[in-house]
Amino acid sequence: MTRDELLRAYRATRDLTLRLVAPLAVEDYVIQPVAEVSPPKWHLAHTTWFFETLVLAVHGARRLDGATQHLFNSYYDSIGERVPQAERGRFSRPTVAEVLAYRKSVDDQLTMLIGDCDAARFEKLAAIVTVGINHEQQHQELLLTDIKRGLFQEPIYPSYAKTEPPKKLPRHTPSSFSSFDGGMSELGHDGRGFCFDNEQPRHETYLAPFALADRLVTQGEYLEFMRDEGYSRPDLWLSDGYAAVRQNGWRAPMYWVERDGTWQRYTLYGLQPVVPEHPVAHVSYYEANAFAAWRKARLPTEPEWEHAANQSNAMADKGTLLDAMIFEPTGHALIGEVWEWTQSAYLPYPGYERPEGALGEYNGKFMIGQMVLKGGSCLTPASHIRPSYRNFFQPEKRWQMTGIRLARDP
Repeated sequence: MTRDELLRAYRATRDLTLRLVAPLAVEDYVIQPVAEVSPPKWHLAHTTWFFETLVLAVHGARRLDGATQHLFNSYYDSIGERVPQAERGRFSRPTVAEVLAYRKSVDDQLTMLIGDCDAARFEKLAAIVTVGINHEQQHQELLLTDIKRGLFQEPIYPSYAKTEPPKKLPRHTPSSFSSFDGGMSELGHDGRGFCFDNEQPRHETYLAPFALADRLVTQGEYLEFMRDEGYSRPDLWLSDGYAAVRQNGWRAPMYWVERDGTWQRYTLYGLQPVVPEHPVAHVSYYEANAFAAWRKARLPTEPEWEHAANQSNAMADKGTLLDAMIFEPTGHALIGEVWEWTQSAYLPYPGYERPEGALGEYNGKFMIGQMVLKGGSCLTPASHIRPSYRNFFQPEKRWQMTGIRLARDP
């Protein structure tokens, strides 16, 4: 990037974050309904803390009292003290106004630094600022999913969006499967543009022949699974999954609300009816795997999904992403709509090397106990997603925009 390109990307990212919180009342900025969700104020401060700590720390003065800096450290133990995630909503200070002033101060200082540094220094600066931009894009999606979880606890099921919910899609024909030949396939980032360390190195892997569904599992199909007592059939579930069903009382995807025998869904547009043609979202890995077993299919592996996306030129046929400001999945593309669970554990690629310093804590230390998701969602910025992108969550998590695409063996 040139200086101007870097500044434009930085400003656009920072401005979008502020646009995403604009519909909130000040009271909404500080709620933390459950441990896995962070308050919107924390996201605003943490993304700023990232730029300040990893870029400006040796160049500019801190604008917040040093006693509060640790409040906005997420999980970087090498940097210093931090507050456990479950306690991020305990603190009312700094105030929302002070956090917004903090953002402006860091933005002003970083803009000046990018404009004034010499060419040799700019190259290193651009690399870490680009990481910061992509880091904030990740938090833009988390910000929206955390806002949704916070508003869901309100008895009135308030609407975040100021626009109308997306229109219904035409009714779909039964799902069909596209076949892919086996053989050696190159996976991982191809070296063009930015990527995170966990997408490297590019490597070859062997794939047996497989078939991948041409569309996502719909809300109507998932409702059939529920009506067929899918949640009470242990033969469909992994042991830990069925334990989670019983422990948590799961009967439907997260945000589904039953009223007078009819299912509705809480969305960022408020409470909405189930739309049979639209993709189902907010299901755990366990639910996705059980549904696949019910359909006598399976989830794709990460290599299968990425190979299919590369073979089908999925980036040229993207679905709904955040840029459209449509906060619900409506289509069935491989890129966008919902994050698609794979049956692959989140592990390092062969030859992976963890970066030195604080950035080594970004991805590498989470490579255990989590499953890979691919493809992005309707809440993912368009410039942030690519076939090699690796998202990851524990198999019981449901508050992200996660859905299902089935695979089969020949």
